[in-house]
Amino acid sequence: MTAGLSGQQVTGPGGLAWVPALTRTDLLAPPVAAALEAWGETAGEAAQQVLVAEIDPQLADTAALVEATGAPASIMANCVVVAGRRGEVERIAGCVVLATTRADVNGLVRKRLDARKASFLDHDRAVAGSGMEFGGITPVGLPAEWQVFVDAAVLDVDVAVIGSGVRRSKIALPGALLGQLPGVEVVEGLGVPLPSSS
Repeated sequence: MTAGLSGQQVTGPGGLAWVPALTRTDLLAPPVAAALEAWGETAGEAAQQVLVAEIDPQLADTAALVEATGAPASIMANCVVVAGRRGEVERIAGCVVLATTRADVNGLVRKRLDARKASFLDHDRAVAGSGMEFGGITPVGLPAEWQVFVDAAVLDVDVAVIGSGVRRSKIALPGALLGQLPGVEVVEGLGVPLPSSS
């Protein structure tokens, strides 16, 4: 994947055409592009490792992308937005877990938010609050007042594929870099295994 950092296209996960994200900010939601550019100013080399690939918007959902491209689900990461409430106080967090797991919303996330009750944030509020498209929400560029939790397991993935803020592209980066994003808190056990289909 590093072969493309000088600007040329590389073939990466799923056989998609990946290019440095900072050279194709038109494929990113505005908050994502702004966050990457700001990150590039403070952490230069790290931001250069973030790649973007254009996809059919119908493949934005992880299962569809895996089926269409053959990319392993084990490198796909999902970002879900959770709201926790205690009394009149509401806290919101973006939670990043591998696609082979689900976020432990009512356990770890609820406790981290110091909430009595936690649930997925309403679709319209998630879109409006993040400035991103539903199905493309990513931890890069989330509002500063939101917390961001990343499952420790994501950091072990050589190249993680995640949303770009829009449904027509994906970004890829070393999993460890997700733990270095501004404001991120790495949480052990955030993702719990999906129920077995057997």
